[in-house]
Amino acid sequence: MKRRRLKKILLAFLALFVLIQFIPVNRSVPDFDATHDFLTSMHAPPAIAKSIQSSCYDCHSYTTRYPWYGYVAPVSWFLNKHIHEGREHLNFSTLSSQKKKRVLHAMEEAHEEVLEGGMPLRGYTLMHKDARLSQAEREEMAEWFEKTYISLGGDPNELEEEGEHEEHEH
Repeated sequence: MKRRRLKKILLAFLALFVLIQFIPVNRSVPDFDATHDFLTSMHAPPAIAKSIQSSCYDCHSYTTRYPWYGYVAPVSWFLNKHIHEGREHLNFSTLSSQKKKRVLHAMEEAHEEVLEGGMPLRGYTLMHKDARLSQAEREEMAEWFEKTYISLGGDPNELEEEGEHEEHEH
């Protein structure tokens, strides 16, 4: 009797798993001008652009490359939510068209997150080996974000003061 009941429960879970595959996930993106991509407009060096694209663009642009598991529910739901949240924080596909204050803030945050190891997320790099950054790559990318911040009129002392302030907090 227990075995029969277990079989029914497993079949019910299997049926549910199959059914949830039919719940659509919205992967559409609005029309955007790819020529206004932030890395292109800022003339990022090819090595930096490649690192940022492989480590950041899947969650922070409209050029997401969905892995196979991104099409399997419920993982697809979680992944889609994560990507939409990532784009809300920073979207390289539209950053060039944002107000200067927003761009400066994005460069400041990107500098800090990359340098401190907060981005790319560990869970992402576990599944995407090409997104992993060595310490030297992190420093090089953070330096480019810093130079971009300064070239756009950001105060270099703001970056240094934040770093010093955080060091004293720890």
